[in-house]
Amino acid sequence: MESKEIRQRFLEFFKRKQHEIVASAPLVIHNDPTLMFTNAGMNQFKDFFLGNADPSSKRIADTQKCLRVSGKHNDLEEVGLDTYHHTMFEMLGNWSFGDYFKKEAIEWAWELLTEEFQLPKDRLYASVFGGDEGDNMPLDQDALNLWKSIIPEDRIVYGNKKDNFWEMGETGPCGPCSEIHIDLRPETEVEKIPGKDLVNMDHPQVVEIWNLVFMQFNRMANGSLVKLPAQHVDTGMGFERLAMAIQKKTSNYDTDVFSPLINFIANKASVDYGKDEKTDIALRVISDHIRAIAFTIADGQLPSNNKAGYVIRRILRRAVRYGYTFLDFKEPFLYQLLPVLAGQFDGVFPELISQQDFIAKVIREEETSFLRTLDKGLTKLDVITKQAESGSKIIEGKIVFELYDTYGFPFDLTSLIARENGLSVDEEGFKNEMQVQKSRSKKDAATAKGDWIEVKHIDEVTFLGYDAVTSSAQISKYREVEEKGKTLYHIVLDQTPFYAESGGQVGDTGYLADGNQKTTIIDTKKENNLIIHFAKELPKNLEANFEAVVNVSKRQLTENNHSATHLLHAALRQVLGTHVQQKGSLVNDKTLRFDFSHFSKMTDEEILEVEKIVNQKIRENIQLNEQRNVPIEEAKNLGAMALFGEKYGDFVRVITFDKNYSVELCGGTHVPATGNIGQFKIISEGSVAAGVRRIEALTAEAAENYQLKQNEVLQQVNELLNNPKDTVKAIEALVKEKLELTKEIEEVNLEKGKQQKILLQQKVQAVNGFNLLIEQTELPNADALKKLAFEFKNEVENLIMVIAANIAGKPQIAVMISDNLVKEHALHAGNMVRELAKEIKGGGGGQPFFATAGGKEINGLPQAVTKAKELIESMTSHS
Repeated sequence: MESKEIRQRFLEFFKRKQHEIVASAPLVIHNDPTLMFTNAGMNQFKDFFLGNADPSSKRIADTQKCLRVSGKHNDLEEVGLDTYHHTMFEMLGNWSFGDYFKKEAIEWAWELLTEEFQLPKDRLYASVFGGDEGDNMPLDQDALNLWKSIIPEDRIVYGNKKDNFWEMGETGPCGPCSEIHIDLRPETEVEKIPGKDLVNMDHPQVVEIWNLVFMQFNRMANGSLVKLPAQHVDTGMGFERLAMAIQKKTSNYDTDVFSPLINFIANKASVDYGKDEKTDIALRVISDHIRAIAFTIADGQLPSNNKAGYVIRRILRRAVRYGYTFLDFKEPFLYQLLPVLAGQFDGVFPELISQQDFIAKVIREEETSFLRTLDKGLTKLDVITKQAESGSKIIEGKIVFELYDTYGFPFDLTSLIARENGLSVDEEGFKNEMQVQKSRSKKDAATAKGDWIEVKHIDEVTFLGYDAVTSSAQISKYREVEEKGKTLYHIVLDQTPFYAESGGQVGDTGYLADGNQKTTIIDTKKENNLIIHFAKELPKNLEANFEAVVNVSKRQLTENNHSATHLLHAALRQVLGTHVQQKGSLVNDKTLRFDFSHFSKMTDEEILEVEKIVNQKIRENIQLNEQRNVPIEEAKNLGAMALFGEKYGDFVRVITFDKNYSVELCGGTHVPATGNIGQFKIISEGSVAAGVRRIEALTAEAAENYQLKQNEVLQQVNELLNNPKDTVKAIEALVKEKLELTKEIEEVNLEKGKQQKILLQQKVQAVNGFNLLIEQTELPNADALKKLAFEFKNEVENLIMVIAANIAGKPQIAVMISDNLVKEHALHAGNMVRELAKEIKGGGGGQPFFATAGGKEINGLPQAVTKAKELIESMTSHS
């Protein structure tokens, strides 16, 4: 049975059981500060478990894209080394929200696996929660009884809290779970050791395929468990492992989920899968990682140097590194896998095909950049190994960590290269550096949240901000939060005009007033489906009737910028082409930032044309057409632009400024008519990632002030130039004059350098077979010092040279040693210059044959020369 059919039959099975089949949520998480990526099938349903929203159906099933590469669930370093861990994987799941419970979940799971998929009953094992004394939790007797009615008791495993009690996080809904495991070993092995003895023992052929979680409790901040008002079912089955079991393979990578990718890579590398462990691991790593990389980019997360973007960059670099080291891929190759991957998911996750060219270009740019970094890292490692060979034969842990952190070299790669050179690495030192970084990250991110304290029960928060900036309100619940040593309060109101940060638009600020006290709201954010108001203090009377008041000035300026991004998006598509897609935005009361897909720098003419179009639409004073609760298909028929990576419900909000110009799905607030924006001015355009450009712009008074400032600067320039008739020509003449003068100065400096060289040549001394030059001098610039050093190296044999130079009042030292002396006498210019730099209160370093240092103390140059003579006299007398 092919994997596509397996997935389809799972969904059809639960459709027959009256489940609504829903689409996968994006891999990249929005509006949930506790997660960067979707790491489990239940993530998109958290609001239903938390009671913050009602599901469209009490029974739901889907296949969910998941990523486990950060936080508690981090499998990255295991991926490829074994045959069953993955970064991106699919989670097949079925859910009950207060409807059916353990009986149906267990019986249907058994029916699907043994009847629909015909898996052998005698190879399946079930686990149940065996209880936990710490939580005062008994054995899950209900699940045990249900399983005993289905399978012999000797195939039931009693699991501990770690294996059989599932928790969403440190707090929140949780409950016992029942896992289903399958034994895929050959009969000869089964006869030796029963499968039951290998359950949860990390055996590659005795694996968990389905986890049935029974949500019964809520974990409080103090660790106690409180029974939930309704009981839920949350199941998750690894699609790749299920395919392995059904297709009778012993590895996930042998299934047709991965084999097309592995075959493509193996063919390109001219290797055979299954012949060599090193190349096999590389093939598995690459075939796994390309899925994670492609899907996250499709869902709107680009590789970068922070947070989620850094995680994706690490995955991509790990794949490139394995290809480079073990498959001899010295040119970009990952991007070439996109057509194969997209074809595999055609009809399942169409975002890969619709964005295939964009994803491929982003990946190729990242590969090209990292291959350059990899070369630099290998060069640096080569220098390090040569130094270690002449010293302790151990590469320091700090250096190993630097290679890992800066150049993307994993510990095992550095260790492998070290062993090849007869060296070892300081593993403990590396681990210590890793721990320091982790501790620092944890400290930076440390947040302690108290339990929600309910003041007034509500079923759902009502948002009034589209129509009002003030409203009456009552506090529904609140909690205390400790963040980076500061105490804040999160307040949830029964209804609110405050817009919560979302879709690039910042959250509202304002205040709550009850007649006696004003409580300042410093920010508004979304967490799951809650609108949370941030305050530094709580109102004295929590049960009062409040007036919730938004900062109108800030809201209006923010709306100017938000509506301008819609006009800008449409103008970019008109000028550059329909390939332009929004890739991110930030709108606040001061500025707007808009990221979009485009693969070349915009010309001045294109920027001007976009500006003209937007300002024309502003002058037309187009009235806002806002449509709420529009069926998603109807919205698409209207031509509404949707953002990739966003999860849209069955009903959406459509924002239109002229149906023939700008129609977008959007949850933000907007101006009532484009004339309110006043004017629009682009202040910068540049690249932020491969294939992604960024425009920053101003509107309204900020745009006017910017242009007034530009005019003021131009007026000042004209005054300095004595008000020429043609300002541009006058500046061109000045630039030309400057270039000519610069050239004359360079020629003078060159002549000075030649004179200094002649003087210094006369001071070279022959001592014990060495040619020594240790002098203080004056030079025009650092380039002259470097040029001088290399000329002497090329012209004087057996040279040890130290020049202490006064360069425009700043001290600089250069050390040059002939290559043969470095090898024969273990000399090192970098070590020497670091010692001499102390005399000028500075620092420096470099290669064994050439190094430089700069400092602050110009009067230290004579002492540096004296110290150099002492050091070199000591070296030469012992040689």
